[in-house]
Formats: sequence, structure tokens, C-alpha cells
Amino acid sequence: MMSSLKQPVVHFHGSDAFRPQSSVPSRRFSVLPPLPALNTRWSSSVVSLSKPLFVSKVESFSPLGTLKRSSSTGDAGDNDHVPQKRDLIICRAYEADKSIPIDDSQARSEAARRVKIGVYFATWWTLNVIFNIYNKKVLNAYPFPWLTSTLSLAAGSLIMLISWALRIAETPKTDLDFWKALFPVAVAHTIGHVAATVSMSKVAVSFTHIIKSGEPAFSVLVSRFLLGETFPVPVYLSLIPIIGGCALAAVTELNFNMVGFMGAMISNLAFVFRNIFSKRGMKGKSVSGMNYYACLSMMSLLILTPFAIAVEGPQVWALGWQKAVSEIGPQLIWWMAAQSVFYHLYNQVSYMSLDEISPLTFSVGNTMKRISVIVSSIIIFHTPVQPVNALGAAIAILGTFLYSQAKQ
Repeated sequence: MMSSLKQPVVHFHGSDAFRPQSSVPSRRFSVLPPLPALNTRWSSSVVSLSKPLFVSKVESFSPLGTLKRSSSTGDAGDNDHVPQKRDLIICRAYEADKSIPIDDSQARSEAARRVKIGVYFATWWTLNVIFNIYNKKVLNAYPFPWLTSTLSLAAGSLIMLISWALRIAETPKTDLDFWKALFPVAVAHTIGHVAATVSMSKVAVSFTHIIKSGEPAFSVLVSRFLLGETFPVPVYLSLIPIIGGCALAAVTELNFNMVGFMGAMISNLAFVFRNIFSKRGMKGKSVSGMNYYACLSMMSLLILTPFAIAVEGPQVWALGWQKAVSEIGPQLIWWMAAQSVFYHLYNQVSYMSLDEISPLTFSVGNTMKRISVIVSSIIIFHTPVQPVNALGAAIAILGTFLYSQAKQ
């Protein structure tokens, strides 16, 4: 063989590699031509391995000189050795517990994929932190969460329409059934988005995200009692630190506000239903993550706009705008534009990352995202935090991480 694997050694001859063994699943072997018999005085190829090998590729190269037993006189008993030629056969194999052959090109491809995922995560977290900072700045100066939520969806819809028109992004192929299936997802997304924005207009960003880390508890409870699904015991046990940590953080929050607390709770419940509707209704819909979120934003914008006008209204917005500009200045326009654009970008990147990673990896990444938002918002806005409050946040986030592990 061309190489050896440095593992606990079990020796066998090269010709034995093609014999079916009980430890190797027979369905993974191809029928291969037998190797020519060699004289025992020639050293046999040896492979060191601890696990069964699967044949992945067989290559035949140019003839190579060797010795072959032949009869030069025609007598059956003549054992003279005459130089003959035979093809050199190289067999590439990989271990039974590997999903790909041992190949440099495959290793480079996997390394590139990991780098790509790392870039997705770093971009996702950075954009989310920037959005939360500008969103809180806008809500402090211009406390109209319904309008702010509408502008976020409008900015994202406009960005994607321009991208499709200029062919920067591929236009999705959708039909009436797609939009029907998307409607309940968009309703839940709209409620969750507005509720979270209302929460952040009333309480600190860190507190909103601490409460939103309790979303897994809502997911399990809704799935268990409304859908009849059951989960392993570790999943239920992971809810104890989530619920306990959120409760401890809420009780010890210095600037507690019931509207802000309920907004975060409603947002959790709405996003749980969004995920359920998405899994059930969008199966088999061949739309990329980026285009899926774009369509979701557009439908949510159509749903939210009349409600925003009814709840707050243009007259209230105009009066609030004059007051905010007089206090903050023209930079308020930049803040509103930034929070709207970054809201779409961070969500778009998160949906794009779903095309590349498993749900478990995404859940872990989402947990780390919340940590980055909580810590950065506390630092930037100088949010007062008691040690007990920080402990509750840490317990809740740890419970979220344990949930993501137990769920798999």
C-alpha cells in the first residue's frame, strides 16, 4: 500500500484487504479483481489499523516490472522465474467511522467550510450587537416601538427588492402555496418582533435578552401540551436552570417594568409558534435561507403596517419626531437608518448560516450571541447589575446551552 495509518497495529497482507470480513459491512465493498500471487520471499504490503476499512477508489497505473511464475519449457514442473509485467493497483480506503475518504482535497474543503462558518458566526454576532445598540438609542430618544418595528421590516424588504432587481441575489421561485404556507409564519414573526421591540423600549437590552433566553422552556411546553410531543428526561431537567435563572434575574432587576417583561415573554411564545409553523408548512419548499427571510419580512411588513398606524398613528409620530430632533439632532435619522438596516442584515446572516450548519450548532451559536449582546449592552449603556442579577442571567444562559445539547 502507498501509506499506513499510525494506530494500534493489526497486520494483514495486501491481498486480504479485498476479502469480505465479518467486521466490515459487505454493502460498502465493490467487487475488485484479485491481486496476482507473489512469491513469499517478497515482502507483502502491510497496513496498520484498528478499525475496518472501506474501499473508496481503485487506480491502475502503467505496467511495472515484477516477477511472475512461468513455464519456459512448457513442462508443468518447471519453476524458473522469468521477468514479466503487471499493472500496479493502488487502493484508497478510509476507516469505517469516517464519512469521507482520507484525502488532502477533502481536508482542505472541510477546513474552508469551517472558516466560512466561523465568518458567519462572527458576522452574525457583530451585526446583532450593533443592531441592539442603535435600536436602544432610537427607542430612548423616540419611544415608538410599533413604528420602529415597521421601519426595520421596510428596510429589509427594500434591500432585497433592489438585490433581486440588480441580480445581486437570485430571485426566489415561489407560488401561491408557498405564500399560503408562509402566512402563519409571518403572523407569528410579526408578533414576536413587535413584542421584543416593545420590551426593549421599556427595560434594559440586557434584561430583555435574559428573559428571551427562556424561549426553550416555551418550546418544550407548547410542544408537549399542545402538540403532544414527548422529550427525553434531560430536556425537561434543562428547563429548571432556564426558568430559575430567568425568575432570579427578573426579581432582582433594578429597573423592572411589567410591560417590558411581558413583551419579552410574548416574544418568546410567538417565536416558538413561528418555528413550529415554519417546520410544518415550509417542508419541501426549495428557497434559500436568505430569500426565505426576505419573503418573510415582506409579508410581515404588510401585516404590521395597518396595526402600527392604528396603535400609534402619524400624528403621534410627528409630535414625537419634533421633540426627539430638538433634543438629539439630525443624527437621529442615522440611528433609525442604522437600526433598520442592521436588523435585516443580522437576521439575513443567521438564516444563511442555517444552510451551512446543523440545528445544534445554530442553537449553540444563538446562545453565544445572547451572551455577547448582554455583555456589550451592559458596558455601553452602563446598565447597573447586581451580583444576584448577573448570577440569574448566567444560570439561564447555561440552561439554554444544556437544553441545546439535550435536545439532540
